[in-house]
Amino acid sequence: MKKFFVTLLLAVTFFSFNLNKVQAVEPYDVIYGEVSAYTQNVKEISWISMAILHAADTYQVDPLLITAIMESESAFNFKAVSVAGAIGLMQLMPETAREIGVNPYNPLQNVMGGTINLKNMLNRFSVYGENALTYAIAAYNAGPGAVISAGGIPRFSETRHYVVKVMNNYQRLLRML
Repeated sequence: MKKFFVTLLLAVTFFSFNLNKVQAVEPYDVIYGEVSAYTQNVKEISWISMAILHAADTYQVDPLLITAIMESESAFNFKAVSVAGAIGLMQLMPETAREIGVNPYNPLQNVMGGTINLKNMLNRFSVYGENALTYAIAAYNAGPGAVISAGGIPRFSETRHYVVKVMNNYQRLLRML
């Protein structure tokens, strides 16, 4: 009798587990959904999503982090130009684009250049342990010199808000996977 109940319990557990299977969501779907909140142009949404995945794969950077940065920088706007002169989807400064060797007005080069810049910041601040990611994000916004001089996230309100915004977006995107 005890064997019967154990078998029944295992069968019910297995059966209910299979009924409640969680469907895995691919990064493309998460990125596509995020971009589509900003534009209804399906070609743009697909292009941006694929460009993010291509850059992430090429430079080994989390595509959801690139998405969070791009969302915070330009809201996925190809033609974005900031008051400070930052250009395109990843808001590359002309000097940074020159140093990296990309044309910031070319959308694919802009995404690749922004990802290279982000990868450089991630590498540069990787020695800061648990603060590495937030320092790299702050450096993407304010420059690595500002982060080094401040000994962490600079006291610029713009940079502090930027780090919080990117981290909130990134964590939200990670939860969607």
